[in-house]
Amino acid sequence: VLLNAPPGDRERGEMGLGAVPGRQDAFRRGLAEAVQYARAVGCPRIHLMAGRVPQGAERAAVADEMEATFIENLRHAADVLAQEDMVGLVEPINSRITDPRYFLNTPHQAVAILEKVGRPNLKLQLDLFHCQIMDGNLSRNLEMYLPLIGHIQIAQVPGRHEPDSPGELNFPYIFKLLESLGYTGYVGCEYAPKGDTVEGLGWLRSYWESRGLKPGGPRKATE
Repeated sequence: VLLNAPPGDRERGEMGLGAVPGRQDAFRRGLAEAVQYARAVGCPRIHLMAGRVPQGAERAAVADEMEATFIENLRHAADVLAQEDMVGLVEPINSRITDPRYFLNTPHQAVAILEKVGRPNLKLQLDLFHCQIMDGNLSRNLEMYLPLIGHIQIAQVPGRHEPDSPGELNFPYIFKLLESLGYTGYVGCEYAPKGDTVEGLGWLRSYWESRGLKPGGPRKATE
């Protein structure tokens, strides 16, 4: 469904290269590698990570240069991915808990950049965990940005566990809202399960049952 482009040099603290000035060549090499993997496994979406504000730099002081770099790299990525019939995704990651130095941290910032890039095969990867922490207002954000959303991820706030764990978000309401809005994409479960994966998916079986649906499909969940 989705894979990440290479994050760069982890030992140097890199977490993506898309918006990092001076690392354009490395971003392009990483993109080419990601496309090879995506082509091999039939994956149509690649997350193009923005990267972090340089250590010791003030966010406001480098914001314009980082945005310009990101726009340049995203336009290049859009051209490359269009040849493969693939979609590039950008994901805001909250800077309050998860990554204080991550450049792209709100859906509004991400959408503004996507509109400046202006390519139809670049979309918003909206993780509701990050969105709730940075902005809240999930219903309105989903309604407003639905045309640009290419993938959704979920986790309960603040613990980042299963959707039915204690927390702030009413996921049955959110799922019904997505259905009413006509969202037909995937919902990725990007959370830390309290137990094993199958046990942790009990919330999904319960949700299906609450909607009168039969859990499972052609294969058992344990396969």
